Amino acid sequence: MFRVKSRKKLDVLSNEVFVKALVSSGRTCILVSEEDEEATFVEPSRRGRYCVVFDPLDGSSNIDCGVSIGTIFGIYMVKDDHEPTLDDVLQPGKNMLAAGYCMYGSSCTFVLSTGTGVNGFTLDPSLGEFILTHPNIKIPKKGKIYSVNEGNAKNWDGPTAKYVEKCKFPQDGSSSKSLRYIGSMVADVHRTLLYGGIFLYPADKKSPNGKLRVLYEVFPMSFLMEQAGGQAFTGKQRALDLVPAKIHERSPVFLGSYDEVEEIKALYAAEEEKA
Repeated sequence: MFRVKSRKKLDVLSNEVFVKALVSSGRTCILVSEEDEEATFVEPSRRGRYCVVFDPLDGSSNIDCGVSIGTIFGIYMVKDDHEPTLDDVLQPGKNMLAAGYCMYGSSCTFVLSTGTGVNGFTLDPSLGEFILTHPNIKIPKKGKIYSVNEGNAKNWDGPTAKYVEKCKFPQDGSSSKSLRYIGSMVADVHRTLLYGGIFLYPADKKSPNGKLRVLYEVFPMSFLMEQAGGQAFTGKQRALDLVPAKIHERSPVFLGSYDEVEEIKALYAAEEEKA
């Protein structure tokens, strides 16, 4: 059962702004928002060919303390001339046409992929336009930062616990990794994308299906990571191969530098062999 999170005024306002803008564009047919229990089907007179899934204000619990927050989105295209249905959005993330996020912090940063790499743009307030500031973003193959909520450590599964332990106390003589966790997915993923490392939001005993929403959090960020040369993994499979059964479905996710995600995959494979 879908349960709306504790919402702030800006959650409600941002959702209204996005829904109105997307409907009035004449380009969309289905909208799925974290803030709405049901999908929005655009009336035929305003209908286009695109399905947009989005979290209008990610990290809104951090608004009062001035931490970076943002908007996450993914776009699918309805290829055939038919009456749009939920099946048009309940597709694997690999079928997305485009994905991105906009981060609102010390600057307003827009990161986008249309399936041919990742580019970052920064808003120039004097021009009222986004300027290309981070062309062809490529995530480093390895990283020195891990990002996870260690407050959940007592509930983690074996592979996650082993990986984090290895980050802190490496046995190969290498330096320990640094922990950086903001608690705003947009900000944590943005740092991971630029500096390398890994972002972890695993399943645990309290949330066996994970906590992040597949359509408008896991898929867009996984799409961006792969386009930048990284990986995204659920603990069982490639994140973008998931096929959601409902619009607010949740999943664990490990995403970031290619080699870091390979380590996580190896730990889960070893655990499976034991079982």
